[in-house]
Amino acid sequence: MKGKSFFITGATGFLAKAFIEKLLRATPETGKIFLLMKADDQEAARKRLHDEIVNSGLFELLKQTHGNSYEAFMTSKLIPIVGDISQNNLGMDPETADMISKEIDVIISSAARTIFEDRYDLALSANTMGPDQFMRFSKKCKKLKLVLHFSTVYVNGMRHGIVPETPLPRFEIEHEGKLVSEAARTFLEGEMTRKMKELGLERAMIHGYHDTYAFTKAMGEMVVDSSRGDLPVVIVRPGIVESSYVEPFPGWIQGDKVMDPMILAYGKGQLPGIFGDPQAVLDIVPVDMTVNAAMAAVAKHGVDAKPGLTVYHPTSSVVNPLRLHELFHLVHRHFCHSPMRDSKGEGIMTEPMKFYGSLQDFSSYISKIISEKEQKTKQERKLKYLKDMAKLYGPAMFSKARYDNTNARRLMEEMTMEERRMFGFNTESIDWEHYIMNVHIPGLKKHVLRGRQT
Repeated sequence: MKGKSFFITGATGFLAKAFIEKLLRATPETGKIFLLMKADDQEAARKRLHDEIVNSGLFELLKQTHGNSYEAFMTSKLIPIVGDISQNNLGMDPETADMISKEIDVIISSAARTIFEDRYDLALSANTMGPDQFMRFSKKCKKLKLVLHFSTVYVNGMRHGIVPETPLPRFEIEHEGKLVSEAARTFLEGEMTRKMKELGLERAMIHGYHDTYAFTKAMGEMVVDSSRGDLPVVIVRPGIVESSYVEPFPGWIQGDKVMDPMILAYGKGQLPGIFGDPQAVLDIVPVDMTVNAAMAAVAKHGVDAKPGLTVYHPTSSVVNPLRLHELFHLVHRHFCHSPMRDSKGEGIMTEPMKFYGSLQDFSSYISKIISEKEQKTKQERKLKYLKDMAKLYGPAMFSKARYDNTNARRLMEEMTMEERRMFGFNTESIDWEHYIMNVHIPGLKKHVLRGRQT
């Protein structure tokens, strides 16, 4: 990766930001890193770069390394580019697009809308049409050696058993775009958001997906595969990406991810039970392991630049399964030892998590708990929130799939001991007790709650 120039979309997002940090820390000799950003103009893009990346606490080790020259180092490497992944030439002006097409060696595609029940038009534009646009742009790049696309294991839909690291079967994607355009003409302005969300869920279910996010990401993969031509392409599909295990420091996270709203609600005494199978296996992977897997893939496939598509699962469910009841047992232990505080500063007591196999039983239980604890004015709102959360996360709470990581393990086995020390991502080595109790939940308290307890 020394001397190579990168082009990264979704640069201010959780995963891309961690990738940028590790790239600069591990290979400071890397070339320029162009960061595509939504902004009104170049000055606004520079401000986003400064506020969301250069000033981010994630880069503390780099600040310590470079001292007073830190900002100069960062601005010499990181070049903000105004653009939009859903537009032609990724929304860049012709001169900028031409300049970048002559310089970059590697494209990292990380931009996405990650709202599960998103508006279908917006999710389709970002998660499906976005990959179409960056693949079109990739074809114009003169010395491009690799396109790496971040996806998710949930593009595999409602599958059971062992899910392999293979490309997805394709179907007619163009029809979905036409469907959205036709629907948009019939929906009234005041109902557009609700109707588009309903349409997304309806189309997802028809094609075997639980939510709009996974469905549109799957179609994005299909676009990448069908349009790659002779380009070398890697797709990295992690499981549920959570806080850092080790690097650059344990527990760093940006925003609350899939499991985190439930963990925090439980710690606050708001969620004493969940809709889920206690034996369901979760596929959690720390963000630093996901980043290291991507970097190892860049190092391997960005050298020979052979045409083809390779899929990697940096996942844990086959080699180091964590069951739902095991997760919440560890969560319970943490909050017993280090409880959240109520508005009076008193520790909130938590009981062992209860599991409900039917939405009806869960709703009945929650209704009873709320009616006992809350004023009537708050009951209906809280009940709706908890029911919506149960429906939203239900698929993960009952998952029967485990995601094979044979390709990822083979990639790591090909690394030297020094490379493994720098870029290791052995999910089998994760100590779940240590990670959940001592790393992840303290990270949530620090970076998501920012010291707030209620």
